[in-house]
Amino acid sequence: MSQNNAPLGISLMIATTFVFAMQDGISQHLAREYNVMMIVMVRYWFFAAFVITIASRSKGGLRKAVQTGQLKMQIFRGVLLAAEICVAVQSFVYIGLIESHAVFACYPLVIAALSGPILGETVGWRRWVAIGVGFIGMLIILQPGTGVFSPYALIPFVSALMFALYSMLTRYVAHKDSAATSFFWTGVSGAALMTAVGFAFWERMSGVDWAWMGLLCLTGAAGHFLLIKTYEAAEASAVQPFAYLQLVWASSLGLLIFAEQLRLNVVIGASLIVAAGIFTLVRERMAARRV
Repeated sequence: MSQNNAPLGISLMIATTFVFAMQDGISQHLAREYNVMMIVMVRYWFFAAFVITIASRSKGGLRKAVQTGQLKMQIFRGVLLAAEICVAVQSFVYIGLIESHAVFACYPLVIAALSGPILGETVGWRRWVAIGVGFIGMLIILQPGTGVFSPYALIPFVSALMFALYSMLTRYVAHKDSAATSFFWTGVSGAALMTAVGFAFWERMSGVDWAWMGLLCLTGAAGHFLLIKTYEAAEASAVQPFAYLQLVWASSLGLLIFAEQLRLNVVIGASLIVAAGIFTLVRERMAARRV
């Protein structure tokens, strides 16, 4: 499919963010009752089966998808993402969906800040100003130096740093490997890590919670499938700003289902982060067009 149908791509991205928000809500529900490692392990088993199926149907089949000249880097990417998911789910348990997603929304700004020294990309002064504004927004959310500051609020920031590094490594390996190859190694190496770690934390689950686990696996596969279709329909630069809607969906879940509170400082800080992130994405798109 040609990458020129922006309305379809935007619609698919909105659907993607909704499904991923549902996934996060189910993850929070299960992680309140069971160990995070076990939950992520089972989730990765299904994810690995999904990526193998996708890879086998890609051009050249599974044999082609497995081939890479960057095996160590591909495995590291997969391991990093699995670890990041564990950290993110743990943050849902400690501080809830709303604040976790509000802080995590800074990851595009972290990518912009690190893309210069790591990827050798040029970051202009306007984007540096946007990064600074986003950092101020994060400080407003975290409120360091005050009596209400919680060290747990740093957990989603660590998750954002890890995901930003994963995203940059994905850009790096994309110079030599296809998307199918990267997707394959992301799922398989992550599943291998979580299987090695997760069995030590195995717990018995109720039948109802196994149903929730099944839904968690399905939403994960559905979200990634929708994301693939999104980037098939439209250019990433056209749809990426709409990825911030996941913050809206997750916050709605936190308010309506988990009885979380939406504090004013979180609204103000998240607004600054999202505005700075969208501005950064727009500037990157303009710079790419000039090149």
